Amino acid sequence: MEEYVRNQQEPLRALVFGGSGQIGERLLTNLHGAGWQVTAVSRHAQQSGPGLEWITGDLSGAWQDAASFDAIFSCGPLDHFARWFADNAVNAPRVVAFGSTSVDVKQDSIEPAERDVARRLREAEASLFATSRERGVAATVLRPTLVYGAGRDKTLTAIAAMARRSGVFVLPSSANGLRQPVHVQDLADAAVQVLSSPATAGQAYALGGGEVLGYSEMVRRVLAALQPPSRLLRVPAPLFRLALRGAHAAGRLRGMNAAALARMQEPLAFDIEPARRDFGYAPRPFLIEASMVTAPGSTP
Repeated sequence: MEEYVRNQQEPLRALVFGGSGQIGERLLTNLHGAGWQVTAVSRHAQQSGPGLEWITGDLSGAWQDAASFDAIFSCGPLDHFARWFADNAVNAPRVVAFGSTSVDVKQDSIEPAERDVARRLREAEASLFATSRERGVAATVLRPTLVYGAGRDKTLTAIAAMARRSGVFVLPSSANGLRQPVHVQDLADAAVQVLSSPATAGQAYALGGGEVLGYSEMVRRVLAALQPPSRLLRVPAPLFRLALRGAHAAGRLRGMNAAALARMQEPLAFDIEPARRDFGYAPRPFLIEASMVTAPGSTP
């Protein structure tokens, strides 16, 4: 890989994958506000604008552009990006890629598919760091916990949608495991912050929110933010499992499997002190508003 030497009079240049996702769209806004020149890759045609060039492509093919970048950001699937990065020697001294705390949370899951997710994340991180070392590139992996804030997550926004339909949301009384939800904007900010910290090279960081709370309290705050607010109903775990089997038989709540139910009792909080220390990570507490858990185009 050729040594990258940039012209200090030109704007910083970034290559972004996953720019149309919930983290990526916030990252693009951050980069635009900081004066970066961005090339963003999407499988679907997007409208380019000042400082932002969208190109159609994905992580499955060869990279044909010979341009150099100051940083490459990946906000999409880490395994696909790690494979693409290994196959394409794009000239950039810095790489920031999003993974997931699922690399730890799901490694011992009772569900084979979830263990496979953890394995692929673990192997992707190892591949990305190995390729980066070979090329003299400083790579950082960011592992978010439970993401919220854009109305595009699969957990809190889904909970809010179900509660709106009936005015009530049911949880097993055993759902007391700790959670650390993180706002999508704090993740986008972190992706830029790590660039100025040499200590982040070759490191992976858990990125949780600024508050740790119980699962039921997290859900209660979501329901209280809705207009009108919905009610939280806690029932004995056996009764909840019986109701869940009925929902599965009707083709609903398929994502709520035995492993997900068991995790409601687990303390899924992570140490964010390394991120605070190395690049000043300062996430907000869990102060929820209805718009944060409302799907785009829906009514809060």
